[in-house]
Amino acid sequence: MNQPPADPAALPAEPTRVPRDFARTQRRRERVPSAPVSRADVAGAAFLFGTGPGRGLIAREWPHMALPMVLGVLGLAIANWSIWPIIAPTLALLASALLFVARFTSTYEESREHPTAVRMLLMGASIGIPLFIYGVAIGLWAASGQLPWVQALALLVTISLLATVTESGRLAGMLTAEVAMWSGVTWVNSLAGGITSMVIGGVIAVAAYLRQREIDLKLRIAVEEGVRLQTRAEEILADYEETGQGWFWETDRRGLITYLSRPVADVLGRDVDHFIGRPFAELFNLSEQSGEGERTLAFHLSARSSFSELAVRAAARDEERWWSVTGRPTYDAFNNFQGFRGSGTDLTEKRRSQEHASRLAHFDSLTGLSNRFQMSQTLEKILTAPGEQHRACAVFLLDLDRFKQVNDTLGHPAGDALLKQVAQRLERVIGTVGRVGRLGGDEFQVILAGKIAREQLAHLAGRIIEQLSQAYSIDGSRVMIGASVGIALAPDDGVTSEALIRNADLALYAAKDAGRGRYHFYAADLHSDAEERRQLEEDLRDAITHGNLELYYQPVVQTATERITGFEALLRWNHPQHGFISPGKFVPIAEDAGLIVTIGEWALRTACQDLARWPSDVRVAVNVSPLQFANPALPSMVTSALASAGVEPERLELEITESVFLGDDTATEAMFRALKGIGVRLALDDFGTGYSSLGYLKRAPFDKIKIDQSFVRGATQAGSRNGAIIASIVSLAEALGMETTAEGVETLDELDLVRMLGCSHVQGYIYERPLSAENTASRLATGLIAIARGPRSARATRQAMLRRVVLDHGGHRYNGTVRNMSLTGALIEGLWNVPPGTIFRIQLSDGHIVTATCRWASDDRMGVEFSQPLRLDEDGRIAAVAIKSTLPPPDPFAGQRKVG
Repeated sequence: MNQPPADPAALPAEPTRVPRDFARTQRRRERVPSAPVSRADVAGAAFLFGTGPGRGLIAREWPHMALPMVLGVLGLAIANWSIWPIIAPTLALLASALLFVARFTSTYEESREHPTAVRMLLMGASIGIPLFIYGVAIGLWAASGQLPWVQALALLVTISLLATVTESGRLAGMLTAEVAMWSGVTWVNSLAGGITSMVIGGVIAVAAYLRQREIDLKLRIAVEEGVRLQTRAEEILADYEETGQGWFWETDRRGLITYLSRPVADVLGRDVDHFIGRPFAELFNLSEQSGEGERTLAFHLSARSSFSELAVRAAARDEERWWSVTGRPTYDAFNNFQGFRGSGTDLTEKRRSQEHASRLAHFDSLTGLSNRFQMSQTLEKILTAPGEQHRACAVFLLDLDRFKQVNDTLGHPAGDALLKQVAQRLERVIGTVGRVGRLGGDEFQVILAGKIAREQLAHLAGRIIEQLSQAYSIDGSRVMIGASVGIALAPDDGVTSEALIRNADLALYAAKDAGRGRYHFYAADLHSDAEERRQLEEDLRDAITHGNLELYYQPVVQTATERITGFEALLRWNHPQHGFISPGKFVPIAEDAGLIVTIGEWALRTACQDLARWPSDVRVAVNVSPLQFANPALPSMVTSALASAGVEPERLELEITESVFLGDDTATEAMFRALKGIGVRLALDDFGTGYSSLGYLKRAPFDKIKIDQSFVRGATQAGSRNGAIIASIVSLAEALGMETTAEGVETLDELDLVRMLGCSHVQGYIYERPLSAENTASRLATGLIAIARGPRSARATRQAMLRRVVLDHGGHRYNGTVRNMSLTGALIEGLWNVPPGTIFRIQLSDGHIVTATCRWASDDRMGVEFSQPLRLDEDGRIAAVAIKSTLPPPDPFAGQRKVG
């Protein structure tokens, strides 16, 4: 244990405090002034300096001791009728007179802090010297024989007791008085005795001092520990208040505030002192009864009952803040109500979070429209209305056309910005007549309550499509999209939300299948289409399981040598009931059903097995879907297929579309490295029809670029730019050291053009249609030389039919039969030897008359050219004669979709 300083006076009046390194604690220090530490607070000071009001050596009442001392001398003189020897009473009276000096020394001692030596001298001069002289005087008087010792001792004992009482609480003063007075008496009788008595008194004083110091030290430690605990509690409380996490309050029995945390006053824009003595209710805004919390708080305050976590609104002027308040009544020892005491926490952020969560639960975070849950609730509320007449409504399902292209080319932030603009346009079109919601992605929903005529709904759907199809400005780019709308009505198309949404979805699919950018009302036959699609999916699964899929191979011919260098594997499905089904019909079903990866793996292995039986200088090309390409197991799958078939890797060519570059660049590049590491060739399929970003060509190790047939078709027609596009692609491929293959070449003119433009390979009907595996082997057995066979030029696609028409020429009417028809002309039978150049007005159907010119004639047949091209209907048929053909349909694999 540390010892106190030898000189208590050396301690400063104000203790030195180490400044804290954070401002709020320093402010707290300034708010709570520190009491000065006096010498009496030091260990042993109570023993040395006493515990009286003045906390000094000399009691303020000490000069009053002069009176009993003088009375004692006078009493002894009267009792013995003697003052001899005169020196004795004189010294006694002198000693009494010296006590009056204590009046000044006591005041001087308390006037300021003095060193211990000065204070001890003052005590000796005021207490020790007068009582020592008084003891010597009484001892001399008794030793002279003029005063009996009994009387002398009685006086000394009396003065000793009075001195003890007067210096009560000041042990140092009491011991000084006792030792000085009795040492004086002893000194008269024996010098040695006097010295001995003073030594004994000194020893007793030292022992008492040590004992008192030990007690004082323990007391000080206890006091300091209590102060430390109290200070810690106060600082923890203050820190908690200043963090803003909580606050405390207290009121008296009248409900007036007696304590309030400063952060609460700061929130309300006042000082704490402003609220002290004011009603507790002033802290809250009770004028706005926005909830049950305020009324409950007033009730509890008046009923003097406890309350917990009541939500109340703060009386803040500049912002909306909410508090959670807890309180309980307090009582004194006699069970008298004293007021309330409690705490509070800030609920503002919690309430905002709850409101935000509630909004997220009912509204779309991107567009601010109602979300799927909110729209479902709205629809359910309408369909379950009490009155049947109130259950009518219309549901629009909207899907954006070409939205994915915006996301892929401009990025998802641009897609999000586009969705916001779409939402704004939808809300402007719908206005207050309905509710607009976003179901997710680019899918929106509109609910219109009440019975509305189909004509009005059709007009509204047309306006929606028109508005959404207008140009958008996204980050300085001009963006064009479209919209398709499916419409279902309640109760005509369903009386439950599930049925209504399902039927609107069917109508939306019908609108998209009809060419997009249009609306479609639900019709009962849509269910049969959906059922047909479902049945087709089941049949496709069975076909995969039982091996009913086939690969057909279309030759790829080198333009320079007209030799077959390879084949492209094309998927075929010969349905047991429906015959061959176009890949354009069943491949989308396979993609939606997640079957395309399984089909692709089967195609890869089958093509390699067939390749093993072909000449070694012939290759096979297999299409790889984006889902296959994203599969990390693709390299091992390719390696396994090659190893099982026993063919060289360079004889396998994998055709990949541009869509694989929309994923993770790192994973894409790693896949390319892995495939090239195997040794297979890579071809970029359908170049120019996808995202047309040339950036990936400098990274992707392609061996060939395939020019899509859409550029070949019409390239030979006057004014077509397709030839320039093909030439550009060929130049790009040659610069990058790649081969080119022109797809879909069907006429000799197209073959001449792509050969002239420098395409290294050609693929199309001009050389060969796709062959089965057996026919491919037979074809290879005849050699690799390919011969181009086909028409010189392409003509417009014709629709075979057998239809009666009426022809008018110069007022004369003739009956004829249309055998086939295109948008620009027709073959007509029934008129003989018509001169070329003859002009007719032909009535194709009721209300539809066209003007046509005869271009050639043979016997009863002639070919006519229309003055204005006809148009197609929603199903792709000629609108003027929209009937089913009675003649065999064209090749179902024309415009085929490829898959690998």
